[in-house]
Amino acid sequence: MPRDAFSHVSTWVFDLDNTLYPPQARLFDQIEVRMTSWVMDTLGVDHAEADRLRKHYWRTHGTTLAGLMREHDVDPEPYLVDVHDISMDSLTPDPTLAARIRALPGRRIVYTNGSAPYAERVLSARGLSGIFDAVYGVEHAGFLPKPEREAFDAVFELDQLEPQVAAMFEDDPRNLAVPHEIGMRTVHVAPTRADAPHVQFHTDNLSTFLDQLT
Repeated sequence: MPRDAFSHVSTWVFDLDNTLYPPQARLFDQIEVRMTSWVMDTLGVDHAEADRLRKHYWRTHGTTLAGLMREHDVDPEPYLVDVHDISMDSLTPDPTLAARIRALPGRRIVYTNGSAPYAERVLSARGLSGIFDAVYGVEHAGFLPKPEREAFDAVFELDQLEPQVAAMFEDDPRNLAVPHEIGMRTVHVAPTRADAPHVQFHTDNLSTFLDQLT
């Protein structure tokens, strides 16, 4: 039973995008449009090249921002403000999910490759404000992205998290490798199961999975 496997957990770490809201909301579609436009304006390339670079940065560096910083020395703060300036109209409150997260014993945190102010907007739109003990964005990791080990180390040290009694919920299986390596329980939240040794559990419905744990 999943409950037995999580009986020792006292810190619950949740990714944000496509984890605390369903992929059908398609928020990242809006973000990708703004990312591509930002790359076009900043690097002076056309749309096709900007789209290619965005995907290249994500594959190579973990996020578009990380690629822009490493390959072009861009200032991350204006970028984060611009690309996250999107509509939340596709999000709806989920009181059932809120209740199930609130019922988890111990500390509950959000850790996203987006910015913390953006995360707070998403949580508000989902009716999840006030139920997390902390919200960490990429800025809290010195703008290093998951899945890099140094990013996790920075955020977890800041939070004083003990991996052996923590669990991580993520839609991107790449971002579960380090949590698994350091002793966390790992849960892949996505429509399709990822066949990877660092993915211990999979669910296509976070709320239903959490209900099995409390």
